[in-house]
Amino acid sequence: MSVDYPAETDTAVQVVNLGAHIGARIDGVRLGGDLDAETVATIRAALNEHKVIFFRGQQHLTEDGQYEFAELLGNPTTPHPTLTSAGVKTLAIDSNHGRSNVWHTDVTFVDRVPKASILRAVALPSYGGSTTWASTVAAYNSLPEPLKRLAESLRARHTNQYDYAADTEERLDDSTKAYRREFESTYFETEHPVVHVHPETGERAVLLGCFVKQLVGVSSSESQALFRLLQDRVTRLEHTVRWDWSRGDVAMWDNHATQHYAIDDYDGSEHRRLTRITLAGSIPVGVDGTSSTVISGNAEYYSAVEPLKGAA
Repeated sequence: MSVDYPAETDTAVQVVNLGAHIGARIDGVRLGGDLDAETVATIRAALNEHKVIFFRGQQHLTEDGQYEFAELLGNPTTPHPTLTSAGVKTLAIDSNHGRSNVWHTDVTFVDRVPKASILRAVALPSYGGSTTWASTVAAYNSLPEPLKRLAESLRARHTNQYDYAADTEERLDDSTKAYRREFESTYFETEHPVVHVHPETGERAVLLGCFVKQLVGVSSSESQALFRLLQDRVTRLEHTVRWDWSRGDVAMWDNHATQHYAIDDYDGSEHRRLTRITLAGSIPVGVDGTSSTVISGNAEYYSAVEPLKGAA
């Protein structure tokens, strides 16, 4: 199904649904820092509704143009809390540094979880290398009431020291080992509610992913069982959308309402490089009104904290 959104541009902006729970393609927009206010409002509304949106044919877009577009939607963070060598304005998502084929929400090991990410395809393998997103709002909504109440009562500790790509240090090449050491160079740990209230839409969403170290107040075995129960609900196929990249494509996703997974289905000789910008977000708040808390690390230099909607 497609819906025409009015916007004062030469070509009408069209939002094309890609799935019942998540995903839409936006046509008729040439991304950059010069978009009019109505088009920006259309993009915001589509992002809130569809959780991840895609733009084809943006080969004109440069790193500077990507950054200027991001500024129209929010306040860009520095590229990453620890990866200072991977970009100045944008973070390079480069297969030469390893492959993040794990389900995650970006940068949940800090308290100020980014509200959105913008990813631009620069170099792609000749086959494979697509990305899948999952709606954590749809995951919560699909839970039976007893599991909703259980999930709402749980908190989880997220950390940047984790088993990246489920591999062993001995099997990683030198470049990937160096990247991983930099990723873990400053230790961050934050306790988040497992279900948080979306700061824009008021929806409830599951907040988990691969950065989770432990659910609070239960044993390790119980933590693993509960994590798997809820994480499997997030990644049900009906809650996902998969995007096959072309060079110049841009994806933007609501980081407060999704997880994503870069699929490692291309050979080692193939190169995949994309550039990512994240936008400053608020500190998650649980259903009971309790915010996330910092266990270790200070992310002030990484990102400002966006005020909650309606807050002074």
